[in-house]
Amino acid sequence: MSNAQLLIAAIRNISCMALNDASLLVSEWLPDGKRHKNDWIAKNPVRGDRHAGSFSVSLISGKWHDFADNTAKGGDLVGLYAYLKSCTQLQAAQAIDSRLGLGILVKSTQVQRTSKAKQEASIQAAQARKQKEQIMEEHDRQAAKEQAKSQWQHAKLANAQHPYLVNKGVFAHGLRQNKFGALLVPVCYERELVNLQCIDPQGKKRFLSGGQVKGCYSPIGKIEAGKPLYICEGWATGATLYQQTTSAIACALNASNLKEVALAFRARYGESLEIIIAGDDDRKNANNTGKKAANDAALAVGALAIFPEWPSHAPIELSDFNDLAVWQMQQEASA
Repeated sequence: MSNAQLLIAAIRNISCMALNDASLLVSEWLPDGKRHKNDWIAKNPVRGDRHAGSFSVSLISGKWHDFADNTAKGGDLVGLYAYLKSCTQLQAAQAIDSRLGLGILVKSTQVQRTSKAKQEASIQAAQARKQKEQIMEEHDRQAAKEQAKSQWQHAKLANAQHPYLVNKGVFAHGLRQNKFGALLVPVCYERELVNLQCIDPQGKKRFLSGGQVKGCYSPIGKIEAGKPLYICEGWATGATLYQQTTSAIACALNASNLKEVALAFRARYGESLEIIIAGDDDRKNANNTGKKAANDAALAVGALAIFPEWPSHAPIELSDFNDLAVWQMQQEASA
């Protein structure tokens, strides 16, 4: 086996063995986070998160991702360290090796040979963890689906004067409201209700714990022949687009989900359905995550991508179609 192959094997071995101390390592790297079941939920320091929620790390498999940035994801703790510290995979492996005292990497270019049996044991342990995680994830998804259907069934139609709806300048469009005053946004997968997004009167959002989000959408209106389907991020953005166009809307609920939802609708309806990706324009973000995700989704399904057209004096904090509509209403009211 060549030196390069030994190095790759050692990095993989470190990645597997690091899972035994995943809670310790991740809590040190992301100290502002907290454990939720088998995940560590924290702010993403790379993009200057203001609130925790979209960035999570599995403490079982080491997989990590940021729902708000489809480029921020990885399959192990070595990759996570490299992402957080802006270093190479080798440098990340060296740091973890040193922190845990594993002794697998002796120097930056010298690899301590480990027995084949030990490497195989590490790989088998990682596979077992992955299988366990998949089983637990499926259990959580099923439990959340049942909870979503029960909560939806027992909720009443949303109050048109709910503070969130008033602040966003939109109608309820079939949303429901629970006894605690939170709006319930239906989250569907292949037309079936599988999750809920709960929005409290202050606008704070959360999904049901363990519920499916990837590939899911919240529908507004009905797909009709001769009318396009608009796919956007947030529900309020979708409500604004529906009120402006009367065309069907699929709210993907985050930027990284746009492509998944667009591909699902293209597969279901084929080329006969005109799809328009109505993206966010995150102008304050140097990477403009919203625009990039929208363009990627449009390219994947051969669709048109559109974005808000900002007047020259529009505040830079505004990013989506609802932001623009609310700001324009405020301007008209103060004129």
